[in-house]
Amino acid sequence: MAGQQGSPGASHAQVEMRLAGTDPEQTFFKDPALDRAVAMIMALAAELAVTEDRLRSLEVLLEKSGTISAGALDAYSPEPAEAAALAVERNAMAQQLMEAAKGNQVSRSARADNEERFA
Repeated sequence: MAGQQGSPGASHAQVEMRLAGTDPEQTFFKDPALDRAVAMIMALAAELAVTEDRLRSLEVLLEKSGTISAGALDAYSPEPAEAAALAVERNAMAQQLMEAAKGNQVSRSARADNEERFA
């Protein structure tokens, strides 16, 4: 992976910039578009892994409590207001992915409602 700190392809100047925290963007490949594509893929993979874990846990808990039966989730269709709220969330995620594609990815703080969401 050329350009990565400590890798054979990294120049002394690149390593110094990274150590000083002045490197504007992590680079692993010669083509920045490839770095951005990898960033998008990793962001999607992380979102998907968390979503799958939470969904499986929720389904198990709901089935064990008798709140829903197996297959109820597959048959569910959201009300218009809920569908609109889901679309807002989907659009926000797509925007975040496009920022990564443009090279504007940054570390983001957790959502303000995380404590309530995961309590």
